[in-house]
Amino acid sequence: MRKLAMILALSFAFLAAGDSPYENYIKKYSKIAVSEMKRTGVPASITLAQGLLESAAGNSELAVKGNNHFGIKCHNNWEGKTILHDAEIDNECFRAYKNAEDSFRDHSDFLRFQNRYKSLFDLGPSDYRGWAEGLRKAGYATDPKYPQKLIKLIEEYDLARFDSGVVPEVESPTVIEAPKPAPAGYRENVRISL
Repeated sequence: MRKLAMILALSFAFLAAGDSPYENYIKKYSKIAVSEMKRTGVPASITLAQGLLESAAGNSELAVKGNNHFGIKCHNNWEGKTILHDAEIDNECFRAYKNAEDSFRDHSDFLRFQNRYKSLFDLGPSDYRGWAEGLRKAGYATDPKYPQKLIKLIEEYDLARFDSGVVPEVESPTVIEAPKPAPAGYRENVRISL
């Protein structure tokens, strides 16, 4: 009985603390994505989906070593820090940032102030499908399935909820305590058949 109770208690504790890397990423960066949406008009759902996809939920080499969550290359006008990374070509130049928030801000500005993305801002902030398709058409990514990948992430993790401009409060996980041991001298009548 005690073993079963202990196993159940540990299982519940593991489940309560067992968020996936994607869920942890969303919890960690959703406020920044909403803030950037309010500042520039880039939907938070799109920002989060791109961050999840481009950085492998913050675990890619670019994200870990250069705080680059969106795979933004140096281009000609970049004057900040850089990181070399093998992508489409060896030792390709990517932007590097002091922290993730700077990466999110630069991503928003990158979309907001380049002419090739201008038409996206005619779409509503809740039109994540239009944004996903538009990013591909404007040349953000070379993967022909890029829009479908973004849409899948948005729908799987309900990222559209952040497009309202509100970051839901994160609930504290429910802690289930392990049963207390029986008092000394207590015996339970249990019959075990083998």
